[in-house]
Amino acid sequence: MDRRDFIRGSAAFVLPLSLGGYTAKAMGLSPMLETLGEIASATDRVLVLIQLAGGNDGLNTVIALDQYAEYNRVRANVTIPENRVIKLTNATGLHPAMTGMKALYDAGRLSIIQGVTYPTPNQSHFRSTDIWMTASNANQYLTDGWAARYLTSQFPDYHPDRYPNASAPDPLAIQISATPSVLLRDDSGPMGVNLQDPDSFYRLIGGSRVDDTDSMPPNTYAGRQITFIRQVQVQSQKYAGVIKTAADKARNMATYPARGQNTLADQLAIVARLIAGGLRTRVYVVSMGGFDTHATQVNAADRTQGTHATLLQRLSDAIKVFQDDIRLLGVENRVIGMTFSEFGRRVNSNIAGGTDHGTAAPQFIFGANVRGGLIGTNPNLTDLTNNNLKMQYDFRDIYASILRQWFGVTNSQYSQVLSREFTQIPIIQTSRTDVTASVVAPQALGLKNYPNPCSSATTIEYTLPKESTVRVEVYDMSGQMLTLAVNARQAAGTYTIPVNVETLPAGTYLYRLYTEQGVSASRMFVAR
Repeated sequence: MDRRDFIRGSAAFVLPLSLGGYTAKAMGLSPMLETLGEIASATDRVLVLIQLAGGNDGLNTVIALDQYAEYNRVRANVTIPENRVIKLTNATGLHPAMTGMKALYDAGRLSIIQGVTYPTPNQSHFRSTDIWMTASNANQYLTDGWAARYLTSQFPDYHPDRYPNASAPDPLAIQISATPSVLLRDDSGPMGVNLQDPDSFYRLIGGSRVDDTDSMPPNTYAGRQITFIRQVQVQSQKYAGVIKTAADKARNMATYPARGQNTLADQLAIVARLIAGGLRTRVYVVSMGGFDTHATQVNAADRTQGTHATLLQRLSDAIKVFQDDIRLLGVENRVIGMTFSEFGRRVNSNIAGGTDHGTAAPQFIFGANVRGGLIGTNPNLTDLTNNNLKMQYDFRDIYASILRQWFGVTNSQYSQVLSREFTQIPIIQTSRTDVTASVVAPQALGLKNYPNPCSSATTIEYTLPKESTVRVEVYDMSGQMLTLAVNARQAAGTYTIPVNVETLPAGTYLYRLYTEQGVSASRMFVAR
């Protein structure tokens, strides 16, 4: 973001601000305002994308305990026993293999977004993957990836032949995959470096090179794909020096599984090392396959074991050790991660002990700056469309939220990446990154608490003018969050939330209401 864009994007915040007679600082909102300046030069923020190829079964990943009887009825041969589910709340749990992600959830470093898909979902692996990677509509065919368009918005003069250069010496993106994906492909060519696998990374930093050739492939579809892959290989060699320098500066501090035992962990170990080594790459893409579980998804003798359980354990363990590693390396505040899969699975299991292609599924966002918790509600297992789950969130809502809240893109840059405005979800801590959040006077949302002053209990009341994702937090005057009172998707209407304050010392406390329309705050007084 250049200085002019920063001033334009933050103009609403540079004026003196007072809410109910209290300054922004007194209301605990000053961190949100103070850190806007950080975004202007925050070119070291990193997004790690984890592709779960094949279509992950979301219903066995995030389990609806409040609908367990129906869940067990429609997929009795693959259900996870209720007493083995890892409880997040009384209504929702995780697959028992996902202990690592439960630890991140408990630490406030994991957000689970329910019911993610897109209108008129396509159940072809190839087509749906393209839709997720290009952020297109179901009936729209794009040839460039959304991440590539983001990078182009930041580096408008980018062309593979002109990079690296003195102003951008590091690769814009790195993908660890045998096949370069459309995600990082722009009309000008590859927007990043492709490393075929972890072994190719270690060969690269060891000084090996990929042979180039002067022969030109034919001007056919296959020939153009070969040309593209060669471009990526050439780019990898151009950046070999800076990648090796970064890798030599850092060593993983967390204990990863032995190389080869968990391929996702192998990839994330490389990502952590490069980030800690100072590489200013914006986007990393890693992947794991095997999620197309049409048959023998579970072990018939123990449904907590089997193909899917192994995949989820590797996913969970890899993300947990990666998060531990970047924390120990001192770079966790620079990094967020996101999983994505081309679709979920059907509600009903099949006779082969598996699940077939479906639609909506949960998506995971993780990191030190993520608003931890559940977003959305458990999917309704009886209210279906063509025997498939209904959409709660468009996947592009999540892209929009990351672009706005994490990368702080301007309106013009946003338009380059996503062709229209999507609903933002509060997934990033507003006090750190959200340059688009507006401050709404408490009266505008009917925000109040009563009685006030209070001694043992009070009730927070607010009114939503339209449906929104809502978060209500209670803080002490030092800025320490005491209570997460609400974290849910709510329809328009008036809501009351009881809050127990009998254990709080006498004094003044703050509460904030986060909605898609803006952020509001007020104060309560505890008297003894």
